[in-house]
Amino acid sequence: MPQGLRVRSEIGRLGKVCLHRPGDELINMTPDSLEPLLFDDAPFLEVARAEHDRFAQTLREQGAEVVYLEDLVREALDANPGARDAFTDQYLAESGVRDPHALSRARELLAGIDDTLAFVLKTMSGIRRDEVELSRVTTDTLASHMARADEKQMSMLIPPMPNLYFTRDPFAVVGDGVLVNHMYSVTRNRETIYGQVVFAHHPEYRDVPKWYRRDSSYHIEGGDVLNLNATTLAVGISQRTEAAAIDALAQNLFWGGTSSKPSEIDTIYAVDIPVSRACMHLDTVFTQIDVDTFTIYPAIRGTLQVFRLRKGPNLGEVRIDEMNDTLEHVLSKALGLDGVRVLPCGGDDPIAAAREQWNDGSNTLAVAPGRIVVYQRNVVTNELLYKAGLDLLVIPSSELSRGRGGPRCMSMPLWRDEAPAR
Repeated sequence: MPQGLRVRSEIGRLGKVCLHRPGDELINMTPDSLEPLLFDDAPFLEVARAEHDRFAQTLREQGAEVVYLEDLVREALDANPGARDAFTDQYLAESGVRDPHALSRARELLAGIDDTLAFVLKTMSGIRRDEVELSRVTTDTLASHMARADEKQMSMLIPPMPNLYFTRDPFAVVGDGVLVNHMYSVTRNRETIYGQVVFAHHPEYRDVPKWYRRDSSYHIEGGDVLNLNATTLAVGISQRTEAAAIDALAQNLFWGGTSSKPSEIDTIYAVDIPVSRACMHLDTVFTQIDVDTFTIYPAIRGTLQVFRLRKGPNLGEVRIDEMNDTLEHVLSKALGLDGVRVLPCGGDDPIAAAREQWNDGSNTLAVAPGRIVVYQRNVVTNELLYKAGLDLLVIPSSELSRGRGGPRCMSMPLWRDEAPAR
C-alpha cells in the first residue's frame, strides 16, 4: 500500500484517495439552513450514500485504495491521548455558539461518546438543540438573554457540515506535502479542523511538509489547486481563493516558508476566473483527463488573465509575469507541449453546456491517463468524451450532484503514480 503523500499530476494512476461517505449531516439540514450551508437543495441521504458507495467501489475496481476522512481523524485522535480534548476545544470555539451554558452542555454530550469514530461522526453531523438540556440559566445578563433568543430560532445548536463529502477543498496534496486550507466561508472553514488533526497527529501523515496552514490570513480552497506536473501548479484566483493566498503559497512552496524544506514546485500559473456559482473553483471550469486533453466550460474560452509566478534566483524572490492568452495556449506552455486538446462541456450546445456545467460536467476525476470518472446525468458531455476516445467510468449522481460538486470535488488523492510523458 502507498505510504505518505505523493501527488505530482492530475492524471497519474490513482493509488490512494481520501473520501467522506455522506452521513447524518445531510439530514440535519433544514430549508432555512440550506443557503448558509451552501446548498441549493437537500440530498436524499439513502440514495446519496448508495451513489457514493458506487463511486468508492469504482475507484477500488481501478486499483485505488480508498480511505475515509472520518477514519483518518479517528486514527489521528487515538494516536495522541491529548488530541481529542484539543480538538473538542477548537470545534466548540468555531461552532458559533455564544451561550456558555450551551457550550458546556455540548461539551458534556461529546465527552459522553466513548467510541472515537462515533465522536468524529457526531461532530460532523452537528448537535441538535433537543439533544442537550438548555433550560438552566447560569448568568442573567442582556448578552446571555440575546444569545439564547437567537439560538432558540434554530433547530440545530451546532450546525452540520454537509459539504464534507467534497474532500477536495479543506486540504490539498501537492507533491509530498499538503495545504491545510483557510476556506472562504465560516461554514466550510470548520471542515479544515479535521485536516489539521490528521496532519498533526496521524502516524502516517504527521511529518509531511505543510505548504499552507488554516490560520493563514488569506483564504484558499483545494478545488482551485491543480497539479499540472512535478514542478508546476495551476491555481484559480476565484471567489474562494485570494491572490494574496497564492502569494503566500508561492513563498512556502518555493522557499519552504511553513515547512522545513521547499517543494519541487518552481512555477505557479494563477488563473483569474469569473466569480459565479458556475465557476466556483478552477476545477469546475476545467480538469485534465489525459496527457494533452482537458475538459473545459465553454464560457471561459477566449482570452484569460493569467499570472505566472516563478521561483527567482535569490532567497525569497518570486518573479511574476502577466499573460493574457487562451487557456489552451497557457496549458500548452505550462506542460511543454505543442498543443492541447480541450473538450467543451455540453459540446456546441449552449443550453446543454449551461445545464451540464451546473451538474459538474467539467469536473471529472482521472484514475489513469484517459480514464475518467464522470456523472451519469451529463449525457451530452459524456457522449462527446466517448467520441473523443476517453474511457469513461460512469457513476449515478441524482443526489450527489445537489451539492454542486463532481467526482474531482468528492475526492482528495493522497498518492498517484508518475504520469507518462506525451
